Amino acid sequence: MASFPSSEQRVVVLSGPSGSGKTTIVNRLIDQSPVPLRKSVSATTRRPRPGEVDGEDYYFLSDEEFRQRLSQDEFLEHAEVFSSGFLYGTLKSEVDLAWQKGAWAFLEIDVEGALNVMRQFPDAVTIFLKTPSPEEFERRLRARGTENEEVIQKRLATAAGELQYADRYRHVVVNDQLDRAVSEICGILKSEETQTNAWRISWRRDRSKSWWTL
Repeated sequence: MASFPSSEQRVVVLSGPSGSGKTTIVNRLIDQSPVPLRKSVSATTRRPRPGEVDGEDYYFLSDEEFRQRLSQDEFLEHAEVFSSGFLYGTLKSEVDLAWQKGAWAFLEIDVEGALNVMRQFPDAVTIFLKTPSPEEFERRLRARGTENEEVIQKRLATAAGELQYADRYRHVVVNDQLDRAVSEICGILKSEETQTNAWRISWRRDRSKSWWTL
């Protein structure tokens, strides 16, 4: 039987190189989005940093627990990030929880994880966020002052690789100015909601016609 994506069961994926401004934009979208969003809390095997709260910033799992839950098929996607030895992933229960609350599941994940999600949710709203230029990306990365030169070079190489997958996303947004980028993404989400509602009305109309012709 034909089906349509429920407006209450949508998945939104936001990816982009580290330093592209994802975290700031995610926080703005949670407050300003025209559709209800619930940000998925990722799981990780790294230790909490000062101020981080388990269950809010991340689910901090031991390597053993992470791998056990992985073997039980509890993860939507997972990966080792930056060859750090630490595992990160999205639990399927996070998506279910968003839907139970009538919200769209909002995943801020890397490209590898996003590609896995695309295979499982072909109708996911996928957005790739990037800086206006590679030079601007490097400037922002260095301005953070949180990484040494070795880490910076590794992130630059990773970003170059991730950019090659930007065309796999349904939308590419340039974060040249924060308010403009947030507004563009809000427009994308509103358009997706409108299209989904239109599909629903059409599906119901066609189903009703089919019923009357029986």
